[in-house]
Amino acid sequence: MPNDTDHLGRPIVVVTGMGVLTSLGQGQADNWGALRSGVSGIRRISRFPIDGLRTTIAGTVDFVSVPEPSAPALSERLAELVMEEAIAEAGIGRIGDFPGPLFLALPPVELEWPQRFAMAAASGANETVTYDDLIRAAGGGSFAPYYRRFLFGSVGENLADRFGTKGSPVATSTACASGGTAIQLGVEAIRRGEADAALVVGTDCSVNPESLIRFSLLSALSTRNDPPSSASRPFSKDREGFVMAEGAGALVLESLAGARARGAKILGVVEGCGEVADGFHRTRSSPDGKPIIACMRNALTDAGLEPDAIGYINAHGTGTPENDKMEWIGVSTVFGGRAGSIPMSSNKSMIGHSLTAAGAVEAIFTLLTIRNGLLPPTINYDIPDPTLPVDCVPNVARPASVRHAISNSFGFGGQNVCLVLGAVE
Repeated sequence: MPNDTDHLGRPIVVVTGMGVLTSLGQGQADNWGALRSGVSGIRRISRFPIDGLRTTIAGTVDFVSVPEPSAPALSERLAELVMEEAIAEAGIGRIGDFPGPLFLALPPVELEWPQRFAMAAASGANETVTYDDLIRAAGGGSFAPYYRRFLFGSVGENLADRFGTKGSPVATSTACASGGTAIQLGVEAIRRGEADAALVVGTDCSVNPESLIRFSLLSALSTRNDPPSSASRPFSKDREGFVMAEGAGALVLESLAGARARGAKILGVVEGCGEVADGFHRTRSSPDGKPIIACMRNALTDAGLEPDAIGYINAHGTGTPENDKMEWIGVSTVFGGRAGSIPMSSNKSMIGHSLTAAGAVEAIFTLLTIRNGLLPPTINYDIPDPTLPVDCVPNVARPASVRHAISNSFGFGGQNVCLVLGAVE
């Protein structure tokens, strides 16, 4: 990288610190060791009763706990851990004084059943508890901690206070593309000269009974409960749904000029971003694949690269029949006859689908793939699907030298984000 600007004269954006936590473990070393070995982090759920549930497995992070369990509390704790790792690796600022803004990918926040039951018990209603009863109980003044915790902005505000990021935190929730959206926001802030550095984090701990039931009603989840490790099988003919998971990923983004000036170690380059929302359906992709196609093409154009430059695709690869099919339609259209020979593996076969956090987690895994010269496998690939002639790096990791890679994130509601990530030259 002889220059500090890209093909459009914008500041080049680089990554100088990363932190990750998934069902495979905490930190880059544990996660990469498990990924390269094809280890699954999917396990039987033990955090809450699973009697009567069709899906009883998930990629939970039971090795992390919080005093009062809830999705926002656990999401915040995971975010803290990965942000600490990323800032330490970047060697920029310090905890409590980060020299840039915070961009956060966060799941929807709503009151959960333990809190609802507590409010119902305090309402004084003897029989059926109505919504008005809950409102009166909430207004009594004893549930202020619930109010503060279950505000959508609470996680971002708490993290911004703890890490001393600059300006108001920007929290986004664009379904399973949220992590990619947060990275794009950080990249754009640096390109526009609004910041020399940005802290980006995606976090999600939505594995709870209500979420499992909702996704189950959509027929989106795998019901292959035994053994749990075999449930997530992207691109395989016998795939039948995704596996919910928890996790978090954080990246320190900087302008190349700023990173060079302070002598930082550069881990990779965010070369291009593409984002297209199709609005076709609340859960289904547009059947012609045009939004996904446009998303990848926009990212390549933003990076100033032709399709032939891409050596690896970190697939969204959820393992649902519809999603894998639509991703292949997009890839085969953008890359033409070369599509089947581009390695395209799915981390979700091992970690499950970390939803809002997935885009950030998988961007980190893509950068680790480039840096280590090894493609993580897609495990559980037992029965090839003749309609998806994908080189999914089946079951065993593969050495490869990759200079430019794509990380795809496609979410419910037609949210599509594609990142082009590059090696340090």
